[in-house]
Amino acid sequence: MSRKIYLDNASTTFVSGEVLSEMLPCFNALYGNSNSLHSYGRDAQAIVDRARDRIAHAINAKKSNEIYFTSGGTEADNWAIKGIAHAYASKGKHIITSSIEHHAVLDSCKALEKEGFEVTYLPVDKYGLVSVADVIHAIRKDTILVSIMAVNNEVGTIQNIKAIAKTAHDYGVIFHTDAVQAVGAFKIDVQDMEIDALSMSAHKIYGPKGIGALYVKDGILIENLLDGGTQERGKRGGTVNVPSVAGLGKAVEIACRDISINQQKLKAIRDYFIKSVNEKIEYVHINGHPQQKINGTVNMTFEMAEGESLLMLLDLDGIAVSTASACMSNAVTPSHVLKAMGLSDELAQSSIRFSFGKNISKNDIDYVVEMLAKNVARLRSISALTKAGRK
Repeated sequence: MSRKIYLDNASTTFVSGEVLSEMLPCFNALYGNSNSLHSYGRDAQAIVDRARDRIAHAINAKKSNEIYFTSGGTEADNWAIKGIAHAYASKGKHIITSSIEHHAVLDSCKALEKEGFEVTYLPVDKYGLVSVADVIHAIRKDTILVSIMAVNNEVGTIQNIKAIAKTAHDYGVIFHTDAVQAVGAFKIDVQDMEIDALSMSAHKIYGPKGIGALYVKDGILIENLLDGGTQERGKRGGTVNVPSVAGLGKAVEIACRDISINQQKLKAIRDYFIKSVNEKIEYVHINGHPQQKINGTVNMTFEMAEGESLLMLLDLDGIAVSTASACMSNAVTPSHVLKAMGLSDELAQSSIRFSFGKNISKNDIDYVVEMLAKNVARLRSISALTKAGRK
């Protein structure tokens, strides 16, 4: 293996030097329990408060106490969906989401269905977009929650969140969005976008794993997640993970601070990658919206080249990519996202997700495309479809 190149940043990222520097003192110098009343505890609480303020400022929340810390995006999604549903169950038991959500949302909805809630799973078009008209048609008198992700984690399509949120509010319905892939990709303003609840995670934006946050607009009811302590204003008991909270706050601050320069670089890299692939490989399709998408993710279908085999061959060449969401990488079924967008099983299973980090170079891309062309050709040479003639 001559070199290693990581193109799976939608799955997770490295912890940046600035974030690590913010976290390190919390492990030994400032190690107090943030719930303790003595000076050690007050110092730790000051770190937690600073992180909460940073996140609130980054997404333009009205108050810092609208930010609740969680163990990550999955917990934030679970808490938002189940916590809001249970809090408003007396008003209604109908929820609306999309067919391409992260499984943290989909499986939370499935769990609620077992409790007697009804869930409408909206379709998407071939680009992965949810129709605002479909949202309107799905809303009923007993609808209490609409949850639509801001950015799809597999294809990078950006949803029309502001329009969907406004539509939900026109009918008196609460709106939640999974923004795990959106933070740092574009400016999020929860007030302007009319977002009632928003999930985020640190390890997608060069922060530590195991920490995330849930924004809940002041006045929105939500059931307690964990009982047994006064942490997170009594909503989520348990000793606060101060080092990780500090890391999340810093990661969010940096992601918003550097958003312009990072996105400019990612767009240039993405466009160069797509151009290079199209020049060297035939029968390639890009999945997702052609314009309304984030810059860091490209999902490509390579006809007549099985995706997992291509992934493993690239891995042997030192290149890390993904065939789907990392949370579902062990699944043998085709991507539910690509299937919902209209791809056949065969094409869905011939798709690869490339997600770029801020440290990638054009030289890296040249090597990736070279190895990609070599391995696609190798797989096609032994493909039954190739031998039978391309369909």
